[in-house]
Order: sequence, then C-alpha cells, then structure tokens
Amino acid sequence: MSPKRGDDVPPPPIGNEWRLRFATNDAAKGWGDLCTEAPGNTRRRYEALRTGPLSTNDPDRQHRLRGRLATATLGGTEYPQWEYEVTAGGRVRYLVDQPRRTVHLVHASTRHPKDTDS
Repeated sequence: MSPKRGDDVPPPPIGNEWRLRFATNDAAKGWGDLCTEAPGNTRRRYEALRTGPLSTNDPDRQHRLRGRLATATLGGTEYPQWEYEVTAGGRVRYLVDQPRRTVHLVHASTRHPKDTDS
C-alpha cells in the first residue's frame, strides 16, 4: 500500500531491525483499530516485531501457527505464519521473509480470528 497524504510516517528499520509491511488493506485497517483501542500494547508489539519476529521467549503471546495455518502464500511464495496477541482478543498475523528481513502483516484485528477455534 503506497503512503498518501495524511498517513503516518513509519520509521525506517535501522541496524538489525526488520521491515514491517502491510500485506493487505484489511491488515492496515485492523492495525489502525488496534492502535486506537490499545496504543500501548500495539506499540510494544510493533517494537517486538521489529526486533524479534521469530522470538519464542513468550509463546503464550507470540508463536508460529500450526497445522493448516503454519504457512501462507504471498506473491507466489510460501512463508511461515506467526501470530502475536496484542490484547485478550486482538491479534496480528504475519509472514516472515527471512532473506529480506521483512515481516508482512496479513491480519490485524481487535477480535480473535475464528479459524483457530477448531
């Protein structure tokens, strides 16, 4: 998604930080909703994704998805899919492109996704 007038300016990654990108318009909208509803938590998750999208230090909040959700395809390439709990119900799902050190946000919402309930 190209930036436009009125959009926030994202800081560029520096040092060993990862680049964060929206893979879908819905993820961009959901991220905005999370920023409004829980700005402190969302900011902490943002920083955590910039520095350690593959971290397993807090598996209750940040983990790779399993089963049919373990991977997802973006632009014809399959990537590992992870999820980060922002609030009790809010989640961010992302794909990790290790060679490009890029995190692609594919889902962000203030509500828990229903596809993991089975």
